[in-house]
Parts: sequence; C-alpha cells; structure tokens
Amino acid sequence: MTDDTNALAVSLFSEILTADQLLRNRLSRVLPKGMEISHFSVLNQLVFVGGERSPAQLASTFHVTRGAMTNTLAKLELAGYIHVRPDWDDARRKMVAISPAGKQARDQAISNIAPLINQIVGELGTERVRSVLPVLRDLRLRLETGN
Repeated sequence: MTDDTNALAVSLFSEILTADQLLRNRLSRVLPKGMEISHFSVLNQLVFVGGERSPAQLASTFHVTRGAMTNTLAKLELAGYIHVRPDWDDARRKMVAISPAGKQARDQAISNIAPLINQIVGELGTERVRSVLPVLRDLRLRLETGN
C-alpha cells in the first residue's frame, strides 16, 4: 500500500467515523424521551420486516452479540414496545414482535428524525447524496462479508 493510498484510506474512515458519531449525537437528541438509537433501530427493523424475528436473527442483522441484543430487547419489552413469546416450534427460542405502542413510538421517532435528515440531505444536495450511496453501500457490503 502506497503512502497516498494509506492516507486516503485513513481519511475515508476518519470521515465516516466522525460523521457517524455526529449523526448519532444529533439523532439521540431528537428521539422520543428514553429511546436510544439501538431501540429505534430494532423497532424500525421489526416494522420493515413486517413480522416476528428471533433475538438471534436480530443480533445477526445488527452485527451485535446475542447478549447485547438481549439487553436491548429487555429494555424494549419493559417499555411495552415489543412482545416476546416462546417459539411454538422450538421451546428454547423466543420470537419478538413490535407492539402497537412500539409502532407508535417508532412512528414518533421517524417524525422527529425526518426534518433533521431531510435538512442534511437538502444542504448536501440530492444528486451528491445519490452519487455517494453506491460507494457507501459497496463499503458496507465489503465490511459485512469480510472481502
């Protein structure tokens, strides 16, 4: 790897990590009281898939440990945002579904987040955002698969 390539790679990842931290900070401030980004992400995923998922499936989706997902799910269940039931086919497993209160909390979060992210996209310009998406998507896929 040349010095130029190394500097480019370091700059790319520094920008991504800094942008991630700044975005998480701004999103945290507009989420409904008591909701964390991880809570919103799980609720949003459950709405997106439109059905139940096991904790293991959710952990895999978010690339976190089962223990981390169990912790997040416990908080969501305590808040009344999800229902956890035994898997009727395998008593060792559980299944998770979003509750009506969870759907409402997720919708409120989307309502709170939308102005912030729309403003950022508007300031950057839709064409610039559209042009960077394939690179970011390819980067994510390479990181997911380890290639």
